Amino acid sequence: MKVLVVGSGGREHALCWKLRQSPLLTRLWCAPGNAGIAQVADCVAIAAEKVDELVAFAVANAADLVVVGPEAPLVAGLADRLRDAGIRVFGPSAAAAELEGSKGFMKDMAARAGIPTAWYGRFTDIAAAKDFIRAKGAPIVVKTDGLAAGKGVVVAMSEDEALAAVDSMMGDKVFGDAGNELVIEEFLDGEECSFFALCDGKTALPLVAAQDHKRVGDGDTGPNTGGMGAYSPAPVVTPAIQAEIMDTCILPLVRTMADVGRPYAGVLFAGIMVTASGPKLLEYNVRFGDPECQVLMARLKSDLLPVLLAGAEGRLAEIHLDWRDEVALVVVMAAKGYPGAYDKNTVIGGLEAAGGVEGVTVLHAGTAMTDGKVVATGGRVLGITAIGATVAEARERAYRAVDRLDWPGGFCRRDIAWRALARRG
Repeated sequence: MKVLVVGSGGREHALCWKLRQSPLLTRLWCAPGNAGIAQVADCVAIAAEKVDELVAFAVANAADLVVVGPEAPLVAGLADRLRDAGIRVFGPSAAAAELEGSKGFMKDMAARAGIPTAWYGRFTDIAAAKDFIRAKGAPIVVKTDGLAAGKGVVVAMSEDEALAAVDSMMGDKVFGDAGNELVIEEFLDGEECSFFALCDGKTALPLVAAQDHKRVGDGDTGPNTGGMGAYSPAPVVTPAIQAEIMDTCILPLVRTMADVGRPYAGVLFAGIMVTASGPKLLEYNVRFGDPECQVLMARLKSDLLPVLLAGAEGRLAEIHLDWRDEVALVVVMAAKGYPGAYDKNTVIGGLEAAGGVEGVTVLHAGTAMTDGKVVATGGRVLGITAIGATVAEARERAYRAVDRLDWPGGFCRRDIAWRALARRG
């Protein structure tokens, strides 16, 4: 089979790395890819948002399957265009991808499906949004309705912080048009996890749970990022909690999306807060998480290609997944300054030495090859992914690999999986 993966981040490197292992694979392209992906796939210089060019490439090269990594091209209708052209695609339609494209729509669907989630309000007026905050009090959560690369969320612990977030998002437009509408919702207390299910419009097949680390600094301090590390399994998601998440947060949504004429086919990512009264939905995303995808692919024993093909063809009911019992953990190396302004084109050395640590795979996110050297081109740059018999072993291997890198322009958190380790005393 000939497969095209769309995207250029760590998620896409993880998908390409896993697809490359399939005996069914004859050709693998990635558009646009990065320096690491180039080691396992043929990179094509087409940006992920260039829908027309991606469709033309898939048709001209008779791609058997297209796997869309990021959310923006899905919201823009890439999956629809590919299906219209007769190309099989793993990823939701634009109508279904609105679950991530509009947080307000997502909350409305959750309410319609009876899914346990935070109370909320939708606002296009600054004064009304501020009145709602003053009426509800803090802590409270302020979100841009539209896509903001995972950063348009402020968990405000005071009313003043929430009011300032409204001014920033809707007044100053720090996230552009994503802030034209805001969703303001209840602060949920508990332990957060990332839960994934593959869907084909009818069937939802659970994957394993993961836990990521959103804040930039050790001890969960500093601003939110796209994710500074992750691990799987997540101890908070017991078999009973997983069953409850499926019954209350995944299956009702799949049924409701079908009922409203927007059947959901692709990977459904549910951000879950496990509260004292059970799991509650924080948000849905319409793609694999990044960096969660890295640890999911590290633990997946099954061949990924026939699984994604079954999702594209509506045959997920036939699929059984096998997982490794070991723990997978990823430490994200980011450019200094991230998530604010950061330097680009700094040279990264020591990649081969890092990849030489037992159980470690170095996955690339924001990298390029310049004059024979790997350079950093993004905020999140590498995902040092390790597998081990225990959380402690996986973590030790990942940080040993981090320490073999020669990249003065990079940094990482040093406490990935602290919750899992704290549980074990």
